[in-house]
Amino acid sequence: MRILFLGDIVGRPGREIVGDSLWNFRAKEGIDVVIANGENAAGGSGLTPRISEGLLNDGIDVLTSGDHIWKKKEIYDVLDATDRIIRPANYPEGVPGKGSTVVEIEGAGRIGVINLVGRVFMDAVDCPFRGVRRELERIRREVPIIVVDMHAEATSEKVAMGWFLDGEVSAVVGTHTHVQTADEKVLPRGTAYVTDCGMTGPYDSVIGRKKELILTRFLTHLPTRFEMATKGVEMHGVIIDVDDKTGKARAIKRVQQKADH
Repeated sequence: MRILFLGDIVGRPGREIVGDSLWNFRAKEGIDVVIANGENAAGGSGLTPRISEGLLNDGIDVLTSGDHIWKKKEIYDVLDATDRIIRPANYPEGVPGKGSTVVEIEGAGRIGVINLVGRVFMDAVDCPFRGVRRELERIRREVPIIVVDMHAEATSEKVAMGWFLDGEVSAVVGTHTHVQTADEKVLPRGTAYVTDCGMTGPYDSVIGRKKELILTRFLTHLPTRFEMATKGVEMHGVIIDVDDKTGKARAIKRVQQKADH
């Protein structure tokens, strides 16, 4: 199975490059499954039912999320109703949605996806390491191919999760920081890993926001309205090749795709 994991889709620019480019990119690269982090797709923070439906129609098979998934309350009912959008598994019991999913992809087979959120420099939620164990016990009986989105701030926490799950999942892909890292590798026991797969959005920016406004905030420390940037839009992520029978990763490579013209 050939899996494309797209980094955080940020606002309208991120959505537009997905709509304009993803189907062609899938065909060109022979992609079987697309997973993307969608927690920032609505105006740069949150996700709505209409936007999530559009992204799924534009060629994404599963949307993961993170701490910003709760910003738009209208998505809560959708999280409970669908298997194609998940929230971090280590939120407390009783919150909307599911922390993992197993989906059937036409022509490709079944794949499991688990979503986690980190705790270092972030809200103090449940332990992601113990949380992923619970999810794995439930879904690995169903499917050998499992991809984990580790949505976290600290590099150390993401690296630790990669080693923690080496040999138990097909890939651990980091999201959240919007900056692609150059440490993609297949770990010794067959798990593909990257600390952060980047951002799908405007790169003439500070992680998706207008750079002039961010600079004003840094220079003055006064409250500043952060607005979406619009230029230099690219689709960043990783492509992972996985053995269908064993679920072990064979290769991982970074993607930096500019908009089709």
